[in-house]
Amino acid sequence: MTNRRTFVASLLGASVPLPSMRSDAFRHLFRAASLGAGVAPGAAAEDEAYWGEIQRAFDTDRTMVNLNNGGCSPAPTHVLEQMIRDIRFSNELPVDHMWRVLEPRIESVRRDLAAEFGCDPDEMAITRNASEANETMIFGTDLQRGDEVVMTTQNYPRMQNAWRQRERREGIVLKRVKIETPVASTASFVKHIEGAITPRTKVIEVMHISFQTGYIAPVREIVELARPRGIKVFVDGAHAFAHFPFTRDELGCDFYGTSLHKWLHAPIGTGFLYVRRDKIKSLWPLMAGAVEQDNDIRKYEEIGTHPAANHNAISVAIAFHRSIGAERKIARLRYLRDRWAKQVLASSDRARMLTRIGPNESGAIGVLAIDGMDMGKLGTWLLDQHHIVTTPLVGDEFQGLRITPNVYNTVAEVDLFADRVSRAIKRGIA
Repeated sequence: MTNRRTFVASLLGASVPLPSMRSDAFRHLFRAASLGAGVAPGAAAEDEAYWGEIQRAFDTDRTMVNLNNGGCSPAPTHVLEQMIRDIRFSNELPVDHMWRVLEPRIESVRRDLAAEFGCDPDEMAITRNASEANETMIFGTDLQRGDEVVMTTQNYPRMQNAWRQRERREGIVLKRVKIETPVASTASFVKHIEGAITPRTKVIEVMHISFQTGYIAPVREIVELARPRGIKVFVDGAHAFAHFPFTRDELGCDFYGTSLHKWLHAPIGTGFLYVRRDKIKSLWPLMAGAVEQDNDIRKYEEIGTHPAANHNAISVAIAFHRSIGAERKIARLRYLRDRWAKQVLASSDRARMLTRIGPNESGAIGVLAIDGMDMGKLGTWLLDQHHIVTTPLVGDEFQGLRITPNVYNTVAEVDLFADRVSRAIKRGIA
């Protein structure tokens, strides 16, 4: 049974300063918790009364349908207001309020994130995004001329560019593996990676979830492939953390970087870098830390003056995430994905999914291909004519339209998208 006392206790467990929460935001969260009490995640996925309360925790522009939450998602109103409150407080006397009062509270954020990821707080660094976390791995590992790094051709471009810079400057070798779209199987993915390994391979970079197709990679299998060979595995988890439930030990990884402004709903400019304790000394920070910090995870946070307000609001976002529950969240995200995908697929045999969909496959991200249709033009038509934001993907390997709803999206919005795409297939977009 969920009551106000147990719900407040769950927020206190996430170290959330309750006075920062707007009263109506708190009311929506409490009502949602009450409605969802005792309901299995699968059943709750279609409970519009419950999700209606979650939707009202966000102040979003409902004249636009945002189906590009894979790029960046809005924060709930009370998370945003926590950050704004701290910005105002900082601005009153920054050298005292920001540095002395607010900045030390990063330790509470570190503790909360570590609890969610399943690691020790002294293995958790707070960063500004996944790119900062991942580039710390990329530029922080010692490599020699001729050493090889393996990744797929679909890895995130910023990470590929970072490796290419090392290739140009230091003579390392970047081996980019082409995989199928969609990936045929876990065994097929692992086989492609294994086929690129040689005695010179030092690092494998793997996306936990592909930003292009939504494919959830077999991270643990890659780690188990690499570790006996002495190969490091860098996990780009930009789309995975707080998207679906998992822990560090389930992955078995030593390095993990992610953004928190996608699926955790933390403020823009928040992320984390996990480094296993015995690996910290050997991984250099992007910006120099003191020699006394060699074994200290905090050396990765030495970035100069920065706002404390952004990262302190992470703990409020964690409380919001916990109030929904990871299993309930992924069940809803898959329900929204399946809802639009099944409508579009049923409308035409020209439509096909580049993301495997099923009860335990992929997550919110779904990529649609339509034979004979330009995906770039379709995305522009949806935006200009119907105010629906999507992500056209047009490249050498495939063309698709990436759709990523989030918990604040309504069934009416995904139905509108499905209807307009079905109409475009039948009537064209001229």
